[in-house]
Amino acid sequence: MSADEIGEAKAGCREVLAEVWAFLDNECDQNQRDILRQHLDECSPCLEQYGIEEHLKILLARKCGGDHASAEFKDRLRACIKEKVLERTQAKAEQQQ
Repeated sequence: MSADEIGEAKAGCREVLAEVWAFLDNECDQNQRDILRQHLDECSPCLEQYGIEEHLKILLARKCGGDHASAEFKDRLRACIKEKVLERTQAKAEQQQ
């Protein structure tokens, strides 16, 4: 695998992990779900991270079962999570270089 291919793969992983909550919450269209699912099926590091996120979502649902957050709060939380995932993924990529 060339350096360009590795760079493209890392960029794809960052994008997939940034969208994993939308995938878990069924908040993306079918085309995006198919793209994300294909990537998760083919990329074990992303699949592992997806599994962690899925378990976290289940835990949160169990502990906060009856409470419903406002759409505004969900949007802010989703944006914050996406930002942190991108920062963490970027930091890991920089460490590996």
